[in-house]
Amino acid sequence: MRIVTVGDNCMDVYQASGKAYPGGNPVNVAVYLTELGAEAAYIGWVGTDIYGDIMIQAIQDKGVDTSRVSKKTGKTAVTQVEMVDNDRKFGDYDEGVMAHFSLTPEEINFAGNYQLVHSGIWGHADKYFPEFKQKGLITSFDFSDQLNDDLVQTLPPHVDYPFFSYTQDDDYIRGLLTEVKQRGAQIAVATLGENGSLAYDGERFYTYGVGEVDVVDTMGAGDSFIAGFIYGRLKGLSIEACLELGAATAAKTIGYFGAW
Repeated sequence: MRIVTVGDNCMDVYQASGKAYPGGNPVNVAVYLTELGAEAAYIGWVGTDIYGDIMIQAIQDKGVDTSRVSKKTGKTAVTQVEMVDNDRKFGDYDEGVMAHFSLTPEEINFAGNYQLVHSGIWGHADKYFPEFKQKGLITSFDFSDQLNDDLVQTLPPHVDYPFFSYTQDDDYIRGLLTEVKQRGAQIAVATLGENGSLAYDGERFYTYGVGEVDVVDTMGAGDSFIAGFIYGRLKGLSIEACLELGAATAAKTIGYFGAW
């Protein structure tokens, strides 16, 4: 099982402690997939600062292929994080060198050697998804909580597994997943925080709850869910089993500080 993730990375800096943890949706998904047993690579840009060195080393230490991580003159992206009752609240975000991220033809060809490519709403990689599909790649994309973004309308024809972040199982999210499926996705999925998860395959809705777990930090919970779900699909598991694996992977993540 070979997966490549593309796009944003950032250092999550916790304001109370000043500690910084590597993160960013594509980075996190690659790390979690490696922990599940997949072979993963990450394509992205870091700055020429100390955070860039920390990011590359941390990803390498987790077993992710970083041969296509590029250093660009400038700053690595940073997100300020505040903890409120064990839930992370995002503050200021400095995109750094990732603001101008793009892929070279060689990097696109490199991605074509993998089974599945994953990116997210802030990764600046959405424009490459039609080409990824043309190369025969399975595609997944995290729209996060940006449910009204224009990409929700335009990208699903090129995304097999779109993921959304919402709060509850209601008519609104079911309608959105239905529309996204109709636009071309294979299975549309929403994580619902403490209310579990929801998926739609064009025939029926599937739901799954959350297990008992002591919450330390919710950072990376959604990303680890995505990794579990993707891993399950590539293993040929049912949708119900993929939701369960996603929930189990997320449960581990929220038991410690930082995404991983």
